[in-house]
Amino acid sequence: MTGHVTLVGAGPGDPELLTMRAARVLSEADVVLYDALVDPRVLDLAGRARRLFVGKRRNRHAVSQETIGKLLVRFARRGERVVRLKAGDPFVFGRGGEEMLACTEAGVSVSVVPGVTSAFAAPLLANIPVTHRGVSRGCVVLTGTPREAYESLLPRLVSQDVTIVLLMALDARAAISAFAIANGFSPTHPAAILCGASTDAAATWIGTLQELPHAVIPEGPPGVLVLGETVRFASGLREIRFENRRAGVIA
Repeated sequence: MTGHVTLVGAGPGDPELLTMRAARVLSEADVVLYDALVDPRVLDLAGRARRLFVGKRRNRHAVSQETIGKLLVRFARRGERVVRLKAGDPFVFGRGGEEMLACTEAGVSVSVVPGVTSAFAAPLLANIPVTHRGVSRGCVVLTGTPREAYESLLPRLVSQDVTIVLLMALDARAAISAFAIANGFSPTHPAAILCGASTDAAATWIGTLQELPHAVIPEGPPGVLVLGETVRFASGLREIRFENRRAGVIA
């Protein structure tokens, strides 16, 4: 017997941002392999399915990527309906492509349920549009790790009217600030750090590139770094502070 693997995006955190298809697939699952950032309330939708934690947080890996691929194949070959539950969207720096290849190369059928990525959800819930007529003609999503990932692209974006969103970049914010300014970005270029999007721990820091290295951010929740003129929509850069938010409403 051969089962099936579904790569499911759990969204940025709030279970209400899960898609209806994701909820249905979870309810039908026999086994769920889930990430560290998946809200426990999303897992509740899996009913009696077996649940295996395979999360990764800042170099702390519960299970290697190679092992995750082997587990997906093993369970599917037993005839089980397998859900690989990933925070955000499986294919936005989520290594979903690697897991899809592991299944297809083993002859296991696999499908994908897209999720709401924090690259867009975090800015939007902080009232920061990623595109806006006359301000930002596009959005570029980068990763802050390794350095080469942003160093090869940031210099090309200096004169472009785009919003730049960096994931997994908070620890590198000082290096990113220094590199961007050294490569043509204005020290007063708007910047934002958005932590814990869509959760009770949500918080926003608004400032500029030159102030970015000194930003004090809360411990725990993951965050997104945003650079661009659309950041001005959040607070007009009048203040630099944290604002507790819930469901996109600034207190």
